Amino acid sequence: MARAVSLVALAFCLLVLFVGSRPAQAFEISGGVGVGGLLVGTDPRLAVSPHVGIAWRMESGLLLAAQDVFSIVPATDPGGVGVYNQTSIALGYASESANFAVGPSLSIFSIPACGAMWCARVVGLAPGGHVSVNACFAGPLGVSVNGNVDWVEGRSPVFPGGVAAMVIVGPVLRWEKGP
Repeated sequence: MARAVSLVALAFCLLVLFVGSRPAQAFEISGGVGVGGLLVGTDPRLAVSPHVGIAWRMESGLLLAAQDVFSIVPATDPGGVGVYNQTSIALGYASESANFAVGPSLSIFSIPACGAMWCARVVGLAPGGHVSVNACFAGPLGVSVNGNVDWVEGRSPVFPGGVAAMVIVGPVLRWEKGP
């Protein structure tokens, strides 16, 4: 787990150095919110997922991005509210109205989950991979699709280790700043 955290930190430092040493054509800040289902243990739950990202677009179309998706699982039982936060650094391609990026991510979560026999709060840290697509169709307004696959380690009778995937779709508002 510490190795995964170190790799994500190294990737972030390289991104900062790379962005600082290259002239960017434009940068953009995007934000939005998605609403959808999240499978927690054996019970699907509603999740509300605000997200924010910053991207630097080079003249060649190369895109460097950082994004954070914060999913909130409202309290529907005595287990309380759950959170699942995904932070990613990505490399991709951008055009005037859309962008695509893929890269490593790190997720931190604290969620109530129910297994076949009982319920408990599950807390952890998971390395993974992230992909995002933002497409603007009405000026700065558009749609955002974010996908994350995490490798959840550890042993829990409620939420066993393995692969966890999340896809969030929702509106996005983009603010762009030129050179």
